[in-house]
Amino acid sequence: MASAARPSLALLLLAAAVAGALSADPAALQDFCVADLQAATSVDGFACKPATAVTDADFFSRAIAAAASTSNPFGVNSTRATASTFPGLNTLGVSVTRVDMAPGGLNPPHSHPRASELVMVLKGEVMVGFTTGGNRLFSKVLKENELFVVPRGLQHFQLNTGDGDAVFVAMFDSQSPGVVTPTLAMFATKPAMPMEVLTKTFLMGEDEVSAMKSKFAGF
Repeated sequence: MASAARPSLALLLLAAAVAGALSADPAALQDFCVADLQAATSVDGFACKPATAVTDADFFSRAIAAAASTSNPFGVNSTRATASTFPGLNTLGVSVTRVDMAPGGLNPPHSHPRASELVMVLKGEVMVGFTTGGNRLFSKVLKENELFVVPRGLQHFQLNTGDGDAVFVAMFDSQSPGVVTPTLAMFATKPAMPMEVLTKTFLMGEDEVSAMKSKFAGF
């Protein structure tokens, strides 16, 4: 029986190691590591301020206190509280974004390669949805104080379906979730995506693709 138990224990240890490796951010090795935004170098995050230089203010932020302008084609604007704007978040594996939406505003389909997202509506009515690798859509219209979770890396969107302005916060299990917006990744890259790739991807002619690209020239 002893020899049979050893492989089971080994598998458990391996599973624990894999689970740790797949977590959004590495586990902290100390109480805190307030970001030193003036440091010359950084490795997968920011260098730590000397503990003697850390103050109460490093753990406080008004980064998302004020509404942002929604005067743009999508009628939406995001204000982020990440380690680069809120140094106390450095190495803690969390961040938050405030999103303001005009009536009918859309936060276009996008993904966060390094974090899952928890959406909480603070004002108005917002449809939140994500698609799976099998092209299945999950969506729900949220009202104030309701929640919706988006698994890491999946394409998702938010749409203001109410009559007035809407506000929600998106909470992430990473200090740097990253964001990939397919339309920008295809039509607004520098250098430009090869025309042949775009025409074959969208089954369009070059004139149609050029017209589409012109809509994203300012992004």
